[in-house]
Amino acid sequence: MSRRFVLGIDFGGTKVALATASADSVDRPLRKMRLPTRGGEGAQQVLRRSLDAASELADRSGTLQAVGVSTFGVVRGETVRLAPTVPGWEGLELPRLLREEFGDTPVAIDNDVNAAAAAELRWGALRGVGTGLYLNLGTGLAAALVVDGTVVPGAHGAAGEIGYLLSEPGEPAFAEGHAPLEEIVSGHALAQQGTALMGRPMSAASLFEADGDPAVRALLDKAVAALAMAVANACVVLDPERVVIGGGLMGSSRHILPRLTAEIRRTVPFPPEITAARFVDDAPLFGALALALTAGDRPAQEDASRPGGA
Repeated sequence: MSRRFVLGIDFGGTKVALATASADSVDRPLRKMRLPTRGGEGAQQVLRRSLDAASELADRSGTLQAVGVSTFGVVRGETVRLAPTVPGWEGLELPRLLREEFGDTPVAIDNDVNAAAAAELRWGALRGVGTGLYLNLGTGLAAALVVDGTVVPGAHGAAGEIGYLLSEPGEPAFAEGHAPLEEIVSGHALAQQGTALMGRPMSAASLFEADGDPAVRALLDKAVAALAMAVANACVVLDPERVVIGGGLMGSSRHILPRLTAEIRRTVPFPPEITAARFVDDAPLFGALALALTAGDRPAQEDASRPGGA
């Protein structure tokens, strides 16, 4: 009897990650593959290479039960929005293209942060949590809201896009082509600011290690203070029982978590528990596998165009 398996695909800004896993033990991948995106490569080329790689993985794994897909940007109806990183990804009809590729096989799709939260809900630090907040501190900045044990997509699939929060009144915002908070706090923003400050290439991680320099410390203090204020405000609105933090900047958690925890305890009437995510590396890929498992459980006739479906 052929082994039943699910397929996960994570479309990132600089790479695509794929994995297959047994439908009975999805959090332990059978096979994994990574495809770096190439300079000048457009969305259609990235998608075609990725689907060819997925077909190769699937041919060696057994009977495909379901597919889960995570992507940068926001999936709204039939298109991807807020995704300028790869040329042509903004406005790409990804759900339709996936349906055409996989036919009758159930497919679920969500943005990368919501997918990572789905992995934490099924196997990680959000398991058993009714109301929670998943915070992704990486190249970009975003969150996922959990209510009644389910990730909330919002009216347009954009719930949790906290990178667009204002950090001060009246500053340039979305209408002017800006994401105010993300331009202060994200790994990409810190690397840019640190490079300009130090006069040499700096990553966000190396910037945190150089915080003995007063100018660097001032830069980081501003960023962490802005983040702490935003997360504390989100906690006042949502009243979560737990805040789970993941993403690439968790390597610098000793610089971030104490300040974040102190601000939440100071400002939130009922402070939530704050904990690190289980999945730090490849979190959206594990999320894609979690989405696949959910898709495989849905009735075949269920409308796959709703949030979470392709």
